[in-house]
Amino acid sequence: MTTHLMAKTQVALAAFAVLTSALVCVPASAQNLPVTDAQKATANQVAQKGVALTDLAPDAPDRYTVKSGDTLWDISKLFLKSPWRWPELWGMNLEQIQNPHRIYPGQVLVLERSNGRATLRLDDGSALAGQAGADVRTVKLSPRNRIEALPDSALPTLKSSVIEPFLAEPIIVDAAEFAAAPRIVSAQEGRVLLTRGDRAYARGQSGSPLLDDQPKEKLYRVFRAATPLKDPETGLVLGYEAVYAGRAKLMGSETTSDETDADGKTVTSIVPARIDIISAKEEIRVGDRLLPEPPREIRTFTPHAPKEPLSGRIVSVYGSAVENAAQNQVVVINKGKLDGVDTGTVLAILKNGARVIDKQDPTRPLLKLPDERNGLMMVFRTFDRLSYALILDITDGVRVGDRLASPK
Repeated sequence: MTTHLMAKTQVALAAFAVLTSALVCVPASAQNLPVTDAQKATANQVAQKGVALTDLAPDAPDRYTVKSGDTLWDISKLFLKSPWRWPELWGMNLEQIQNPHRIYPGQVLVLERSNGRATLRLDDGSALAGQAGADVRTVKLSPRNRIEALPDSALPTLKSSVIEPFLAEPIIVDAAEFAAAPRIVSAQEGRVLLTRGDRAYARGQSGSPLLDDQPKEKLYRVFRAATPLKDPETGLVLGYEAVYAGRAKLMGSETTSDETDADGKTVTSIVPARIDIISAKEEIRVGDRLLPEPPREIRTFTPHAPKEPLSGRIVSVYGSAVENAAQNQVVVINKGKLDGVDTGTVLAILKNGARVIDKQDPTRPLLKLPDERNGLMMVFRTFDRLSYALILDITDGVRVGDRLASPK
């Protein structure tokens, strides 16, 4: 048997061993990550001719082995100047990668350049198998079955651990809606501050008592008084940010109690609902509001540029009393669903150009230097007129009021 044939046999036997030794259960949700029609169209277009060499990152590698912890954003940034253009990266290898979300650690990506264009392919091991000096190992197989549930190891678009805490915590509310939410009215033994494991009492607002009337347990998120968020340009209040404090479980309904006083009169009293604090990010207080725990969602993030040119401003830095933000921090921006912003929208962060005097000109005019791109952010949660975004890459600090624009 020739070395080439033996090497190919080795590859086939190794693949067979993997298939016969384990049955991997992949979550259905991981198999159905979103790929839009527009992204498919872009990928198909690129698949016909590849990507222009001028669109490649300056130090794009010829080969790259996918590692555990990589994301589609990381790999796109490695090969392309614009990471949000990942459908083009996918299109560079449309035949082998039918779903861009199904890329796994250990796979080798090979970049090929020809006639001013670039394409990307998966190394299937044929190059190694064809080497005359390839190390050929004998694989001894013995029949066995093993059933094991394993987590899906396909690459996510972004590191979800960075965003997940913010999916439950921040919330933009209408002032009237927040005022009508149930509130904590008292605690045991006259306590003012509450934490995990404490019992508290709450009641509904506007004639809507807090009732434990569902067959399954009722969970609530606890929020501090809402803070107005103002547009840096117009000064208008765009919404109110409720500060997340913790979670509570409803243990008993709000009711009423009739008692007879010393004069023989019947006095009706309100008996607040009983709640238990099951988690606390910070100390919970009397007066904090309760909002129903929403159903858990499986969220996926597909970075993309806005469909139309877009500009905006940073309104605030979440969870911080300062005006500066760093990489992987969350900020609020003054654009939302009504402005065409959706989950995954990527925006460029602009650093305000300084104002300087042209001292070489006898008239000493005032100059406004151009705004320069400082980094990128991705929107991950949207409301009508505001959105939360994650700062992905920056070269300098980000400040409240910094401008945003469609990436180029």
